[in-house]
Amino acid sequence: MTARLWCFGRSGHSYKAALTMELSGYGWQPVFVDFFGGAARSGDYQALNEMAEAPVFREGDLTLTQSSVIQLHVAGRTGRFQGRDANEVLRWMFWDNHKLSGQIGTLRFLMNFLPEAKRPAEVIRFLQGRMRASYQVLDRRLTGRDWIADDQLTIADFTCCGYLYYPEPFGFDRAEWPAIDAWLARISALPGWKHPYDLMPGNPSDRAPKEET
Repeated sequence: MTARLWCFGRSGHSYKAALTMELSGYGWQPVFVDFFGGAARSGDYQALNEMAEAPVFREGDLTLTQSSVIQLHVAGRTGRFQGRDANEVLRWMFWDNHKLSGQIGTLRFLMNFLPEAKRPAEVIRFLQGRMRASYQVLDRRLTGRDWIADDQLTIADFTCCGYLYYPEPFGFDRAEWPAIDAWLARISALPGWKHPYDLMPGNPSDRAPKEET
């Protein structure tokens, strides 16, 4: 049975789940969520996920939400990317959701998907400062090692890279963080890797100009 993943290309959290399934060889197909068009606020979507978020995973009678839950399910089913120490994998996944992706998502949204006149400069500066501290943690962790939680690739790597391939500016310059840059290059060199805009439907490149007209 082929699983379905409600997702959209602009969503780093969706990318974590989609990339895990793609590189695990898990049979899946994307279902586009027009998130910025208000689809997640509809009654039908909230019947699927009362949190009104993406991604949502459905396979048969099983429905899962939250990217980390989906990743753990896929890793458990396939036996891939689990690592040898589940606690260490979870430690970095929780760190990402609290300190990295959870803040990048907001920052990237404020800087790119709001009309320019509505972008809160003070909030953006604050979040960029917070993100620099997180990049420092991640860069130090990856210095002298290939992967985050183990000496092998795990879902913690797919979690922490979720937002770092996006081209929209949010204050992250790969060249400034050599260990992160090398790690991202290792992931993107994996057979079957795809950029989020190639792996999932939906591209935001013209969204902000449309909103300003």
